[in-house]
Amino acid sequence: MRLVATGSQTVGPFFSIGFGHLCSVTAAVEARPVTVHGKVIDGDGEPVPDAVLELWQADPLGNYPTGSADASGLAAGFARIATDDKGSFSFTTCRPGAVAFDGIQKQAPHLVVLVFARGLLRHLITRMYFPDEPGNATDPLLQSLPDDRRPTLIARGTSGAADTLYWNVVLQGENETVFFAW
Repeated sequence: MRLVATGSQTVGPFFSIGFGHLCSVTAAVEARPVTVHGKVIDGDGEPVPDAVLELWQADPLGNYPTGSADASGLAAGFARIATDDKGSFSFTTCRPGAVAFDGIQKQAPHLVVLVFARGLLRHLITRMYFPDEPGNATDPLLQSLPDDRRPTLIARGTSGAADTLYWNVVLQGENETVFFAW
């Protein structure tokens, strides 16, 4: 018998079908709300119309949820956001606080973002940091990156709206978002 090498699995444009009922922002909106707009873009510069972003964040005091649910029965600090047919996403959440790192240092406020999209056999893990955040200058993870790669993780402010940010997830190519192996 001769064995033929095949891909480990086929990932199709099924995220909106499989995750659709789970895609809603459940993070508590309190203390400094912010709206984030952006797109998921593939290696050819084209929008990805069926991606899902899974967001994890600390509360405004820098604490991650302990698994307890809010009054709606949904865990705070977690959300799934689907892209639309133009690859765009938008969500509103509260700004998280600085998170403890090693007992001495603090991590700058950020969102942990998992990216699920067609063609990915495993999700991608990245972060979104907030612009003009003093903690960005000392964040251990940001400081471990080359200067020219850091901007891919920091959202941009929009003109005239301090509570609105713009951040793209670029899967490959020029301005590719920094992804992490955990």
